[in-house]
Amino acid sequence: MRCVILFVFLLLSCTAVLLSCTAVLLKHNKDGSNNVSATNIGLNYGLLGDNLPSPANVISLYKSIGITKIRIFDPNTEVLNALRSHQDIGVTVGIKDQDLAALAASEDAVKHWFATNIEPYLADVNITFITVGNEVIPGEIGPQVLPVMRSLTNLVKSRNLQILISTVVAMSNLGKSYPPSVGKFTPQACEQLVPVLKFLSLTNTPILVNIYPYFAYASNPLNISLDYATFNTKDVVVKDGPMQYSNLFDAIFDAFVWAMEKEGVKRISMVVSETGWPSAGNGYLTTPDIAARYNGNFIKHVESGKGTPKRPNCSIEGFLFATFNENQKPEGTEQNFGLYNPTDMKPIYKLF
Repeated sequence: MRCVILFVFLLLSCTAVLLSCTAVLLKHNKDGSNNVSATNIGLNYGLLGDNLPSPANVISLYKSIGITKIRIFDPNTEVLNALRSHQDIGVTVGIKDQDLAALAASEDAVKHWFATNIEPYLADVNITFITVGNEVIPGEIGPQVLPVMRSLTNLVKSRNLQILISTVVAMSNLGKSYPPSVGKFTPQACEQLVPVLKFLSLTNTPILVNIYPYFAYASNPLNISLDYATFNTKDVVVKDGPMQYSNLFDAIFDAFVWAMEKEGVKRISMVVSETGWPSAGNGYLTTPDIAARYNGNFIKHVESGKGTPKRPNCSIEGFLFATFNENQKPEGTEQNFGLYNPTDMKPIYKLF
């Protein structure tokens, strides 16, 4: 999420004109809790809080609401141990950014990392993805991503393991994004990201992308319609040649697709590793009602299976951010993206 501000400034310069494939079932329990049964919807499980429930209780929560995919940001042993024998939950495990330098320098270091952090759980934890870095491309340590991905890919292939190796990127890689068809990567993204994308194309592995319409809207609410930002209108807001957009998420998603195609990468799939809306922290722009509207409509969008104008009828796979409000994040909206209060595990709002 930390790279979204750069993208916001880019998007603001282009959005002044905005004045004018599996099923998901969402239902509510009688006690008001959220019940999401979805093969294409997952949850991010962050741990930056000092009042979070135990991992065992969190796993029980996931099972009670039908979540079958989660993403953790590092190979936390307590969380992974709690996931033992819950192989109906697929887990995306991240590598810490600060570990990349040592891993990029040595294949033996990669083997040791895998033996320490993944190997002990292979028998009874369903690890589906390993992500190499979180929003480090483009950036100073961006060049370290591809060597680690190569080493890990070779390792899992040599073991015949069905674990996909990828990385997570933000929309700050886009130098142009409006209209979506002019989507183009920045020079630094071309240098660091495009080789990664071409490698993923060879391994038939998705790129993971973080997409936050909230940040664009919050930076210019006068010129970006809230309904457009929260999937709450069927009216066409942006016409891009034959393609018509009624929500900002699709426009951002497709701008990234267009940027990939301009670099010769045409068949790589995209998993939305993070999306969400804070329920507090920025006044009237961040209320539980608006957060519920965005997240609920995102789930419905996934449920529809219609994809985006650029990739129609291609089901979107995504992870909502996040499970809990995390009080050790920076004050403001960063602490308020959670669906649940950590102290009592009650929903902050009902999804619909």
